[in-house]
Amino acid sequence: MLGGSQIRSYVFCPYTLVKDHRTNYETGNVGAVMDGDLNGFMESYLKEITRNK
Repeated sequence: MLGGSQIRSYVFCPYTLVKDHRTNYETGNVGAVMDGDLNGFMESYLKEITRNK
């Protein structure tokens, strides 16, 4: 894990994007992420850590 490093970037303007820097998973639905929809990020992270074992 990246201790003390930025995990995600949230962009609201001029376009919308949330990017996970660990897995490169991205979504343009910032509102859903802010409302707690993190499933895509969790699935991507779990795939990444199992791939690296």
